[in-house]
Amino acid sequence: MKFISLKNLVQGAAAVLKRFPLEVLFALTGTVAAIVNIELNSIDYDGQGLCWRLITGANLGLLLSLSATLYSESHGLSKGKLWLLRLLAVLLTCAITWSINPFEQKTDILRFLLLSFAFHLLVAFAAFTKGNTVQSFWQFNKTLFLRFLTSALYSAVLFIGLAAAIGAINFLFNANFEWDTFATLWVLIVGLFSTTFFLAGVPASTEALNEDYSYPKGLKIFTQYVLIPLATVYVIILLAYEGKILISWQLPKGLVSSLILGYAVFGILSNLLVYPIRNQDDNKWIKTFSKSFYLLLLPLIVLLFVATGTRVFTYGVTELRYFLVVLAFWLLFISIYFLISKKQNIKLIPISLCLLTLVSVYGPLSAFNVAKMSQLRILKDIFIKNKAFSNLKFKPVSNSISKRDGNHAVAVIDYLVSQHDITVLQPYFKKDLKKVSDSLIHKNNSNTAKLHRYEAISLKLEWVKKQLNLEKYWGYWRDEDTEGNTYAEDERIGFTIEEMSVIDIKGYDYLVNDLTLNGSPDTLKPTTIRYKINNTEVKHIDTFRSTQVIQIGNESASFELEKWANEILADTASLKKLENTEGSSSYISSYTLPQSKLTITRNCGKHVVTLRLTQVNLNKPAKGKRFEITYALGAILIKW
Repeated sequence: MKFISLKNLVQGAAAVLKRFPLEVLFALTGTVAAIVNIELNSIDYDGQGLCWRLITGANLGLLLSLSATLYSESHGLSKGKLWLLRLLAVLLTCAITWSINPFEQKTDILRFLLLSFAFHLLVAFAAFTKGNTVQSFWQFNKTLFLRFLTSALYSAVLFIGLAAAIGAINFLFNANFEWDTFATLWVLIVGLFSTTFFLAGVPASTEALNEDYSYPKGLKIFTQYVLIPLATVYVIILLAYEGKILISWQLPKGLVSSLILGYAVFGILSNLLVYPIRNQDDNKWIKTFSKSFYLLLLPLIVLLFVATGTRVFTYGVTELRYFLVVLAFWLLFISIYFLISKKQNIKLIPISLCLLTLVSVYGPLSAFNVAKMSQLRILKDIFIKNKAFSNLKFKPVSNSISKRDGNHAVAVIDYLVSQHDITVLQPYFKKDLKKVSDSLIHKNNSNTAKLHRYEAISLKLEWVKKQLNLEKYWGYWRDEDTEGNTYAEDERIGFTIEEMSVIDIKGYDYLVNDLTLNGSPDTLKPTTIRYKINNTEVKHIDTFRSTQVIQIGNESASFELEKWANEILADTASLKKLENTEGSSSYISSYTLPQSKLTITRNCGKHVVTLRLTQVNLNKPAKGKRFEITYALGAILIKW
């Protein structure tokens, strides 16, 4: 049995480094940034923001530099021109990295994903911008596809093996390797090993591939017996549904868009995978499938236009609806091309999709700008309708505004603030919203750590609602939500502490400041958090429903939080005096409670355990009888 020698491994790594120096540097940068981000988790938000910028920049830079290398090699450019292209790739990467902040801005996450997708497509055709290179283009991308699958398999096996070894060390030697060790291991394997292994398999000569007619039999089997049957199932369901729509004359449901895109993906991928063998005598069925696929796609594209257009005209454009419309036009273009063209140039698919994706990222026709302008227009129309628009500025709405318009306005404001930040509303406010944003974050942040993005969004949204007299509306809006059309809603209640301050631990020995319950009690599983105090194991068992259990050694104390909350709610006379009218809305009733009511104490053997809550959110389903806790925040105090 022949084993791979260390010398061969070193030579292979050196060859990759020589051919792809910039790509390896980007991979190393992204890996280091990811490891630092793991160590900074929830400690330094500014540091994490920088790390995420470096991670996204490294991803985009690797793809751009790889495209530059492949283009240069295929065109026989000199080293000087190659490094000039690489320099342009670095400058473009730096510009993009500087302009986006995915850790802070939700839209920048989508921008990064779109750019990464476009640059992946660029890698696919960068070496094939010349004429008749379709055969080598297919062979090249087949090689990359199989190399990616192989590297993913190797990386997964390597990680599982090493993670099991670390787990064994923890078990056998009482070591304390925690989650960050495993996360770092995964980052190292994916960021360096997998990337280097993949780059080592990138074909060096595209001209040789033009004479390569080899075809993996497994691809044909996978396409013929997996992808095509899946596409067939999708098209049968969709055509039947389209027939139902025509018979009943009703508008299509939103889910149909996903099904149509699923059919398109399976069908196009099937055609691409069997492209080289389509003209062989024993594979005539491929041409039949290809033509029938695009023919059947045409009526489904019409259905996609109707389904998406219905929601655009009702709710306006959002990024998702923008992409659905753009993809519908792209699918129409591709279908017509492959039905009438004799060349059947498959390079058109990644090239056109890459260009379309880049157009959707920046500029006046980008998804973000079109969606922003559409939602601003809708918001402006609501204020004009309710006579709350004067001198091109928004005014507080009157109390007579309908529930539908109030909730619709808040829904649009919520979207704009969360997607584009509060400053997007600047044209309609006299105040400097940038200064308002900064002051809100500074005023509500007494900690050294930066406010979490979602907390900042919530503060900005509440400020806008207060300025426009929309505080009692919470944004749940449907087109059929009119004054005469009511529907059952859940009842929501929130408890908050009377005065947020430093926790007084007088009389206690230990403070565990991590009591956080969050999520639906029906979907989350119980968890156990373990601590060590004086060589005694302390467990916090969270059932995510009614009971919190603190176990110290063999003793335990139970806190039935839902029972406690419902007892407070039962005393309606006392509770009414504690109502927070400013914090209440049509969405939630808010109450400000003294610390004594938010404190629960239990004995745990010779120990005393106290829960001091600062915030509790409760929900009672429309047909429910009792309130359930959906969120709670506080601290655990232990007297030893």
